[in-house]
Amino acid sequence: MLPRGRRVLDEHMPVHHKLSRVYRLGSALVGVILTFFGVLGLTDNIGFFDTGGDQVGGLSTNGALSVLSVVVGLLLFAGMVRGGNFASSLNITFGGLFLLSGFVNLALLETSFNMLAFELQNVLFSFVVGLLLLVFGMYGRVGSALPHDNPYWQQRHVDEVARARREHDRNEQRTRARLRGEELRRRASLFGSGEDGGASGDGGASGEEDELDADGDGGQREDR
Repeated sequence: MLPRGRRVLDEHMPVHHKLSRVYRLGSALVGVILTFFGVLGLTDNIGFFDTGGDQVGGLSTNGALSVLSVVVGLLLFAGMVRGGNFASSLNITFGGLFLLSGFVNLALLETSFNMLAFELQNVLFSFVVGLLLLVFGMYGRVGSALPHDNPYWQQRHVDEVARARREHDRNEQRTRARLRGEELRRRASLFGSGEDGGASGDGGASGEEDELDADGDGGQREDR
C-alpha cells in the first residue's frame, strides 16, 4: 500500500494537470535534442571510443556518447508519455546527472580517461541541459509560497488539506440546508395563498345563495 501522502499526490496529479504539462514539455524538449544529436553521431559512423574530436552540431562526440544520448533521449520520451510526478522526478534525476557529468568530464579533459570525447563545449552543454531539466522538473514543486491547490503542497500538509475538506463539506451542507428551507417556505406560502383564495371563493358563493334565498322569500310574500 502506498503512503498516504503519495495517494494524495496521485489523486491530484492527472496527466492533463497544468504542472504535468510542464514536466512533459521539459522531457520532450530535451529528449528531442539528445535523440537528434545521438542519431546524427551514429549515422556518421564515428568510432565507439574514438577521441579524435569528431564534431556533430558543434559538439565533440563518438559512438559511445551517441548511443548514450539516444538512450537518455528515449527515457525522457518515456517520461513525456507518462507525465505527472514520474516526469517531474525523471527530469530532476537526469538534471542532476547532467550537472554531475559536466563536473566529472571537466576534470577528465585532456586525459586518457576521456572516453566520451568531451571537450569544453560538451561540458557547457551538459551544464545547460542539466539546469534546464532541473528547472522543468522542480517547477511548481519546490518553493516557499506554493498555492494551496498545488498537489505537492497538499502532499506535505495532509492534515491541513483534510481539515479544509471537512470545512468545505460542512459549508456545502449548510448551503444545501438553507436552500432547502427557502424552497419549503416558498412552497408553503404558495399553498397558503391557494387555501385563502378558496375560502374567499366559498364565502362569495354563500353570499350569493343568501341573496337568492332572500329574493325567493320576498317573492313569496308579495304573492300572498
